[in-house]
Amino acid sequence: MSSHRKPRTPSPLTRRAVRVGLFAAGVAGVTTAVPAQAATGGAAVGAPKVAVASDHVFSHADRRDHTEEKDSFTIRQFGKVNAASVRNQANAVSSGCTADDDCRSVALSFQIVTVAGEHTRLNAVNLSDATNKSCTGCQTLAGAYQFVVSTPAPLTLDSAHRRQLADVHRRLDALTRSDIPATELRTRADALAAEVNSVLQDAVADAPKGDAQDDVTMHRHLDGWPGR
Repeated sequence: MSSHRKPRTPSPLTRRAVRVGLFAAGVAGVTTAVPAQAATGGAAVGAPKVAVASDHVFSHADRRDHTEEKDSFTIRQFGKVNAASVRNQANAVSSGCTADDDCRSVALSFQIVTVAGEHTRLNAVNLSDATNKSCTGCQTLAGAYQFVVSTPAPLTLDSAHRRQLADVHRRLDALTRSDIPATELRTRADALAAEVNSVLQDAVADAPKGDAQDDVTMHRHLDGWPGR
């Protein structure tokens, strides 16, 4: 089993947030007001609609509980909104174990968000952090996967796509609680994320078309994983 060692106090470089505008995926530190996909029927009527969601997975392993492995798989279908603030976060901590009696802490969070509307302001944050505290030879792994879907009209996932995503969720549960080496776990988690992306792309292809182009953006952040 491969191991991961980190200093007692984590570097700021291990805590990186990705804040993106709807069409600026992958650019850190950006929060902008941008036109979302054009929706039929004109601007929103009445009070502005604002959507807020936060998903957070935290795992902690120590001498009393040598293994803790947790995951989350959430689907947020906001529909037509004027603004949305979404956050996806995974944190893993290993503390006080030794090389002869090591710990394993795994946290994985998958978040799916769908939005639609004119001139939508989107703040999307996706981050992960893995920390070893006096834990020689411990495996401490955190992974955050965020999928932002933008369509001209509100997208509702049908039963077939939901079944596919539920199957991915079941396999994510099994993977998180497996004892496979960290490098293989990372490879399989990436493969599951690719499946989610494929399902969403297929769902978008079946959605009603508008003047603007549909968009599916995946954000991925891993910390504590060897061989990244």
